[in-house]
Amino acid sequence: MKILLHICCGPCAVYPLKILRQEGFDILGLFYNPNIHPYLEYEKRRETLRDFAAAESLSLMIEPGYSVEQYFRRVSFDEENRCHYCYQERLRHAFAIARKKRMDALTTTLLYSKYQKHDLIVHTAKSLARDYGVSFYYHDFREGWQEGVQLSKERSMYRQKYCGCIYSERERFYRE
Repeated sequence: MKILLHICCGPCAVYPLKILRQEGFDILGLFYNPNIHPYLEYEKRRETLRDFAAAESLSLMIEPGYSVEQYFRRVSFDEENRCHYCYQERLRHAFAIARKKRMDALTTTLLYSKYQKHDLIVHTAKSLARDYGVSFYYHDFREGWQEGVQLSKERSMYRQKYCGCIYSERERFYRE
């Protein structure tokens, strides 16, 4: 069974990739994350994933360009709903790719992070699966959070300190 794995970053891919391989999937990774800011952060995450994919012989698509402007246009003045838009945009694009590539299913490493809005991701993915006619493969990868953290540290992977957008960076570091 062919599955498209939307990947937010290398460290978050470690555990889901292990599980999907154990389950016998033919996996294609996709890096599409226009929310990540600033550009140097985006570049670090992309390159870390590229190195991880090469080491793991994971086929990987990296969407060209850096379209952060679209993200900012959409969330400006509606920052409290930014995660909804962010998940919607990234997964919508991933489902479109999955349909184009004739994948049997799609899942995402967003389901690995204990810091993400898990229920919103699942709801969004299920809705998009119906719209695009591609199955959504659900697995609660959070079960392997600590294992993934440990393995990514052992590999000396770049580990980011915030989700990706400038707002999440502020929430992580700014203290009044």
